[in-house]
Amino acid sequence: MARRKKGPVRGPKSRDKHWLYQESVQSPDIHFGFFDRVYRQRNGRPPALLKEDFCGTALLASEWVERRRTNTAIGVDLDAPTLAWGKKHNLSRLSDEQRSRVTLLRKNVLDVTRPRVDLVVALNFSYFIFLERDELRRYFQAARKSLAPGGLFIGDIFGGWESQKPMRERTRHRGFTYIWELEGSDPVENFARFHIHFEFRDGGGIRRAFTYNWRQWTIAELREILVEAGFRHVDIYWELIDKKSGFGNSIFRRVEHSENAPGWIAFFVASDGPKKR
Repeated sequence: MARRKKGPVRGPKSRDKHWLYQESVQSPDIHFGFFDRVYRQRNGRPPALLKEDFCGTALLASEWVERRRTNTAIGVDLDAPTLAWGKKHNLSRLSDEQRSRVTLLRKNVLDVTRPRVDLVVALNFSYFIFLERDELRRYFQAARKSLAPGGLFIGDIFGGWESQKPMRERTRHRGFTYIWELEGSDPVENFARFHIHFEFRDGGGIRRAFTYNWRQWTIAELREILVEAGFRHVDIYWELIDKKSGFGNSIFRRVEHSENAPGWIAFFVASDGPKKR
């Protein structure tokens, strides 16, 4: 599922799958604005320390420390080559001072709960790798243990009837086309296999650059499991639709209910503090 906006171009403009992924999927500028807004609304001050689980190439961490001198970031991921790519192509572009405020950890996200942070985020549906309810609850419990007073745990989720049938969604970018494929799904276990492919404008491409074996969790399930993990409040922020294009406009509003759609994206915001009014 493609994002319609993205942050500043980083990394080698090439046929490198990590660079292509950053260009077509990640939106650090949008994420920064959303995280900053919801945290300020609850705490009356900006967040400073962010932990991104499943951080990949640490693009968000790099953007985070660039935005404010008071910001620090922790990125957690198990894939050593991806972390190394991020250090070479994202962290290397930071100043020495900015780089000193980024910590990358090659660890399991279930095992990192210190230091306590203002924000724990799990983006691009990465926590969908937890296929069992108990596994997902353990992860949510670890995220809660990571939060300082007033802290927020934020993740994104997608759905809609088109997300449950085999399909290929094509999005054109400068020099290449991003392809999001649902190969197939099992409605009994709510399991699905997705692929990302890239096609190059001048020929060739990368087939199955990334493959994901995910459980397609629903919002209702997530809210229940987050409460079971100890969170007191779970708010849902729904992406609004641009009337002209018919696509999401990257503006998220808190909702209690929503109509279904062919495809949608939302954020959950979990906290232990006072309920958002």
